[in-house]
Amino acid sequence: MEKKAIRIIFMGTPQFAVESLKALVENGYNVVGVVTMPDKPAGRGYKLQSSAVKQYAQQQGLKVLQPEKLKDDAFLFELKQLKADLQIVVAFRMLPEVVWAMPPKGTFNLHASLLPQYRGAAPINWALINGEKETGVTTFFLSHEIDTGKIIFRKRTPIHDDDNAETLHDRLMTLGAQLVLDTVDAISEDTIQPIPQQDLLAKDIELKAAPKIFRETGHVDWNRTTGEVYNFIRGLSPSPTAWTEIQPGDETEPLRFKLYAGEVIKIGESSTVPGTILTDHKTFLDVAAKDGFIRITDIQLSGKKRMQTADFLRGYVFPKNARFS
Repeated sequence: MEKKAIRIIFMGTPQFAVESLKALVENGYNVVGVVTMPDKPAGRGYKLQSSAVKQYAQQQGLKVLQPEKLKDDAFLFELKQLKADLQIVVAFRMLPEVVWAMPPKGTFNLHASLLPQYRGAAPINWALINGEKETGVTTFFLSHEIDTGKIIFRKRTPIHDDDNAETLHDRLMTLGAQLVLDTVDAISEDTIQPIPQQDLLAKDIELKAAPKIFRETGHVDWNRTTGEVYNFIRGLSPSPTAWTEIQPGDETEPLRFKLYAGEVIKIGESSTVPGTILTDHKTFLDVAAKDGFIRITDIQLSGKKRMQTADFLRGYVFPKNARFS
């Protein structure tokens, strides 16, 4: 089929999805509709804010659908009227079968991992937290169980030692947009040979999950090794952010600190109690882990601005014998 002939419905919400939608539009594909989340109140004034995908779609004059419920009769009717040949999902929500089974050429999803590894909502974060050296993006056809459908294509990329969730997100966003184009090209040319995910699993390989991250997930465990703590911090930076606390006094609430970046400065056997803070109160902030120290380089006290550590220490003095917990 020619690019203009294949009718595509695109489903997505955040900035990660915009890059793929933009690639389709700029490469001449016929996007007949865009489905995204309803506008939500945000900011101090709780004004309704459109998703990044909606904002881009409206700039391009694309038809936008924002259903509250994906099984709503009115939405399903409108979706059918668009007569799509193919649906593409990038960072959206779980679709009911009545939606993903609708187009004759199916519905495929772009996932930010090398499936079948890291199925779930936060594959970028967990790949970093677990210290992986490689990740990638995958396109696969939707099926009944989430992230388990037959794989169309995968693209790999190394994870660098200085990557965090933001840098890896941006690299996978660009890589994923190209993979979406490759996938649509192959589907339109009828050259794909989807592979069951179990066929890509070597024997005795443990599947690692990527569950949704909640605020409590970000609590740093200083009893871990320096490498594990370093990976944990960068895996959650800049959002939702790793955090730790100190108890400044018996009758006061703990003070919470967000940790955006750090570096391993000492590795080996350590007799220092994990969480112990070492600082000159001017230039450095070191925290003991299981086998050494992590130097915190980017920090934020709850309710204050994010700062480089040297700037932070000019305005804040840690209590004597303070220890993170």
